[in-house]
Amino acid sequence: MKKLLLLPVLAGSLILAGCGQKNEATASAPSAPASDAAAVFEFTANDSMKFNLARIEVKAGQDVTVSLTNMGSMPKAAMAHNWILLQKGTDPKTFTEAAVMAAATDYIPAAQASQVIAHTKLLGPKQTDEIKFKAPTEPGEYVFLCSFPAHYLSGMHGVLVVK
Repeated sequence: MKKLLLLPVLAGSLILAGCGQKNEATASAPSAPASDAAAVFEFTANDSMKFNLARIEVKAGQDVTVSLTNMGSMPKAAMAHNWILLQKGTDPKTFTEAAVMAAATDYIPAAQASQVIAHTKLLGPKQTDEIKFKAPTEPGEYVFLCSFPAHYLSGMHGVLVVK
């Protein structure tokens, strides 16, 4: 008799469990992002003079949010970081060579300010800054870099691709 009662209870449990799984799968299915949604990027930098991201992609004219966190422990005077997005066609090596002499303006040379689309503050250890800007409307590749002395040459740069 117990075996006869157990069978319908087990069958009912399996049916309910199967229905629950289908609902969960439907509820957790990823939805397509809205076409006008902002692009959000979280950059980190460290004492090894590297960004965690070397390439990011956005749509032309898209709203963009970039946050930068200096994960390092060295003092700001020795190992600060920023994130600078340059205009298309700007020579990053020439920009960073001029930046070496621009400590008073957080290594953003005043004479080349027109070549900067957006930038964070210069950050010491465990500091974070966030910036918001519109992506350029012209498709192509735009260099981003850290302008603290020697960081660009050490590989602290990447590209923002506008599609």
